[in-house]
Amino acid sequence: MVADDLISRARSGDDDAFRELTEPHRRELQAHCYRMLGTLQDAEDAVQDTLLAAWQGLAGFEGRSSLRTWLYKIATNRCLNALRTASRRPAKEWNIPGIEPPQPTRLAEAVWLEPYPDALLAEVAGTALPPGPEARYEQAESISLAFVAALQVLPPRQLAVLILRDVLGFHASEVASMLDATVESVNSALKRARAGMQRRQPAAGVPEPPPAPGSPAEDAMVARFTSAYESADLDALVALLTDDAFMSMPPMPLEYVGRDLVADFCGRLFAAGRGIDLVPTRANGQPAFGAYLRVPSGPRPATGLITITLAGDRICATSRFEGSVLPWFGLPLSLPSR
Repeated sequence: MVADDLISRARSGDDDAFRELTEPHRRELQAHCYRMLGTLQDAEDAVQDTLLAAWQGLAGFEGRSSLRTWLYKIATNRCLNALRTASRRPAKEWNIPGIEPPQPTRLAEAVWLEPYPDALLAEVAGTALPPGPEARYEQAESISLAFVAALQVLPPRQLAVLILRDVLGFHASEVASMLDATVESVNSALKRARAGMQRRQPAAGVPEPPPAPGSPAEDAMVARFTSAYESADLDALVALLTDDAFMSMPPMPLEYVGRDLVADFCGRLFAAGRGIDLVPTRANGQPAFGAYLRVPSGPRPATGLITITLAGDRICATSRFEGSVLPWFGLPLSLPSR
């Protein structure tokens, strides 16, 4: 009855009633759009478009589904439109002067990927409904950088179906209604999407589980990584890596697989004498760091955001993102001089 009253007031133009209806879903819609689009800025734009469309189309909401399901339908289709119409953004060139990177293992298929702050994930957990019974992925796994990166390579419709079915747990009939499709076509798209995700699983199989967030074991790994990186101690850093360690640096397409190649890359950075100070934060459920360049005098400028993925007591992946993402994490674009 309360929802019906809010809908009635919102239809009559009451902004406050509309916000009260939609605000509980806003953060989970942002996480949904982030999984689909891969960047936080694009996701936020899609959420704004979704809420505007919902405001303008509220008169057409007939209550055949929940308001949440209706909002997901709008958001999903806004993301699909963005994926279909956006021109492919080119990868960025290597831009660190004085350092020649080693030959990469491969070039990334999808390079426009951004990290997602854990502070926002906490808001999602606090407001979102639990995934439906047909969900196959745990929330932590479904927001990991590796998972989101793999999603970006799927065709748009398969991407949408896999998220709606296997991450959020909507029934096939609900997804069919959202996409104006048949249940058979939804099931077919899901089968192809699952196969595509399976092909991108690591050849070595499932890695060891990471330490629990905020646990003494994770804190110890963060401290060891910080010490090794800030002191440019290559041996100490390499000792933390798994044999099949992976490194990426969106939106540059270079990817490195294997401890030796990652060590070669880091060794070139350290040899250039670029001292780095790290400020801890969290992204996509894993430890992350704002990275700031030490300079002889004046403010220390941001050089990027680094994430590490843990497998047991080792680092199995690391990514470096551009410094422009730091404000999303409450981090400045420069630190005071030392």
